[in-house]
Amino acid sequence: MATSSNSARSSLLLTILCLLAAQAYTAAQTAAVPPAIPADGYRVAGTVVSKSDGHPLGRARVTLRNTADSRKFESLVTTEDGKFAFHSVPPGKYSLTGAKRGFITAAYDQHERFSTAIVTAAGIDTEALVLRLAPAAVISGKILDESGEPARHASVTLYYQDHSSGVDQIRQSHGAQTDDQGEYEIPSLTPGTYFLSANAKPWYAVHPQTDPSGPRSRRKSQADAPENFDRSLDVTYPVTYYSDVTETESATPIPIRGGEHLHVDIRLNPVPSLHLLFHVPVLGNHGYVVPQLEQPAFDGSTFFQTDSTRMVSPGLIEIAGVPAGRYNILIHQPGQPGLSVRMNGVDVTKDHEVINTNSAEAMSSVKVSVKVAGATTLPDRLAIGLRSSARSLAGWKLVDAKGEAELPQIAAGRYEVAAWGPPQPYSVQQMSAEGATVSGHTLILPLGASAAVSLTLVAGSSNIAGTAKRADKPFAGAMVVLVPKEVSNDPEQNRDLFRRDQSDLDGTFSLQNVVPGSYTLLAIENGWDLDWSQPSALAPYLAQGRTIEVGSQVGRSMKIAEGVEVQSK
Repeated sequence: MATSSNSARSSLLLTILCLLAAQAYTAAQTAAVPPAIPADGYRVAGTVVSKSDGHPLGRARVTLRNTADSRKFESLVTTEDGKFAFHSVPPGKYSLTGAKRGFITAAYDQHERFSTAIVTAAGIDTEALVLRLAPAAVISGKILDESGEPARHASVTLYYQDHSSGVDQIRQSHGAQTDDQGEYEIPSLTPGTYFLSANAKPWYAVHPQTDPSGPRSRRKSQADAPENFDRSLDVTYPVTYYSDVTETESATPIPIRGGEHLHVDIRLNPVPSLHLLFHVPVLGNHGYVVPQLEQPAFDGSTFFQTDSTRMVSPGLIEIAGVPAGRYNILIHQPGQPGLSVRMNGVDVTKDHEVINTNSAEAMSSVKVSVKVAGATTLPDRLAIGLRSSARSLAGWKLVDAKGEAELPQIAAGRYEVAAWGPPQPYSVQQMSAEGATVSGHTLILPLGASAAVSLTLVAGSSNIAGTAKRADKPFAGAMVVLVPKEVSNDPEQNRDLFRRDQSDLDGTFSLQNVVPGSYTLLAIENGWDLDWSQPSALAPYLAQGRTIEVGSQVGRSMKIAEGVEVQSK
């Protein structure tokens, strides 16, 4: 009996071990097979809300578009409680955008031109999405004169603080003109920081004409009756910034969170009008050259509209209605760039001052010859431009079929040489010049140069794909930035090598059209307002970044096998 009992127990034990082994094998096989795609596809659902206070937005239009084929899309309108749901969505990546009257159209988790794509796949939650739309803001108000009366037909300029190039710069944004009541309105503004200026002419101003036969200070009125002329009428308005200042350094910023209707008034105050005299070339039957006055405006400049221009005598031009201040003066003859001259930073303080243009800087011209490395033909609509230190374009031209472009009337100075054109970006690989100095991607133009520049461009053709992760889990919405290795030496000369993206719902990202070279790959949480193009701002992150070498093979695609760790800002 004992032998029989032991045999039975052994048989039972063997059976149990076999069952356990079978279960383990089945589990392993199941784990090796990816989960089946739901028969009816996936569901993409969520709520559209206001970005300012989070309240649901009913009757908003939501569009789900396949990123691989933009012709494939669905669109619907949210219910009164802001809900939306797309059913039977195939596996893939999709852009999710929302639109509603009174709000700024935006994609899911959008920052600048980047957003997070919706990914339909097993294990990814796409049923509790929150799509935030910023309410459109409006700035309106009145431009008033010194008596509180409306300034009719005043020019109003709105500037905004732009961070798209990796540093804060204040650029011109919108323009408007006041009506007969002195009122203006600038609608559909996105959240951000703005500045406002106004420029107008006193309706009552009178500028007597200079008498060329008498002393410099002598004038004759428009009615030839100097004794009847009220000198207090010879005034003008300087460009005035909110809140009622004439220097950009003192301008008051206007923050907009979204949805506001801000009322911003500017009051203008007259100052004495200066009459400036210029000796200019006479064009015979074609009239005379009109000097242009330009004033600095934040990180750029704006042309000042003068009250009147008249010829005092042949070759002597008077410009009236000019407030005292600092100006750049441009004098050029149409069709003859060689006669163009520029005077920068001219302090104008005296009435009837004669501007000596003999000290003006002759404008330069730049002739560019272009070829693309590894290409026998040039792409259509390839453009070459010169960017100043303020990132504004001093000039640009499309390259012709011979690979040539000429940029006339360029002021002396330092310029970054940039190239762009569909279907991909370009970087300067080599540059040489006659009549100018080259330093990296920078062209240093002397006065009155006729420079000849030869460029060899390299096209961005490689793509880099990877996954942003934190604690080995995919991380959505991170700013991914590819930093050229040379950025620590001179970021200005390598700005065109940067690439950015935003990680999608599954943490994946794709950096397109990367130029061959050495880079550091970073992923930063909430890094959108970081000065990502500046070495000092990037230094804390570079040590933990991933070094990447991009080869020169055309159409190369790189897959970062290991995830890129997301760093906190």
